[in-house]
Amino acid sequence: MALLNFKKPSAPVAPHSPQVEAFLQGYSIEVMPRTAEKVEDFRALLPKGTRVYIAHIDGTEIDDMVATAARLARDGFEVMPHFPARSIKDKATLGDWIARYQGEAGVTSGLILAGGIPQAHGEFESSMQLLETGLFDQAGFKRLHVAGHPEGNRDIDPDGSDANVMKALRWKQAFSARTDAKMALATQFCFEAKPVIAWVNALQAAGIELPVHIGIAGPAKLQTLIKFAIACGVGPSLSVLQKRAKDVSKLLLPFEPDEIITELAAHKAANSDFGIESVHFFPLGGIKTNAQWAIDHGGASTRPAVEGV
Repeated sequence: MALLNFKKPSAPVAPHSPQVEAFLQGYSIEVMPRTAEKVEDFRALLPKGTRVYIAHIDGTEIDDMVATAARLARDGFEVMPHFPARSIKDKATLGDWIARYQGEAGVTSGLILAGGIPQAHGEFESSMQLLETGLFDQAGFKRLHVAGHPEGNRDIDPDGSDANVMKALRWKQAFSARTDAKMALATQFCFEAKPVIAWVNALQAAGIELPVHIGIAGPAKLQTLIKFAIACGVGPSLSVLQKRAKDVSKLLLPFEPDEIITELAAHKAANSDFGIESVHFFPLGGIKTNAQWAIDHGGASTRPAVEGV
């Protein structure tokens, strides 16, 4: 039986915290066509020019993806659709997607990733193969993001190491020197700051200089976050949720990212060369809920676009 949908008002981590406000400036958020349909006006929720990723879940029609991209672009947002390699049949299909996104929505940014399905539908298995086609550069893409895994990825490294992940990151670092597009790592969501800080520092020590856009799960019911965390392979920081689940007094309250945001913001403020460039929200509890949390915590940097009109 589902838990009661008990909600409490979202309160700022620290009133007008300059560290948190600076850290949230320029955040991005992820939507899907079906979730975007439920939002009447994104401009009433998101800051002007917000980068909005459009998740391409296997089976989603490209028509729906492009229509969502066009809507967001008309509203003045930077659109970044997913390009999941294993869902793309061949180079001609990739070229068609790029042409449609650009022709109908003016897209010049993309998240290039392998995709969440085990078997490829066509000739592509990895994000690197998509990048190697050269089609994004030929189309003049200005920004290309690739996936990052602060807590490892068992699909890529079944033995629990990071050997294959690091090999891929070194390839992507080298590719960043060959493309005119700005590149960055968009990561899976995490719930604890210390593993994230250690991972970002380890990347820099290994010569991986791609900026990190750290994935953060927006406010959501605890059972919702645990379900998504297990499905997405979130590792050590899952213990944060498990510990909270044992506290009956907190079980019915939405889990909010106050603690991890506060710790990462403080670390960034104290270490200007720290590799996290931006926050990327996964609105697992709903886009409106996530946007309101950002508004409550980010001050002027997260003010909705309509308020600036």
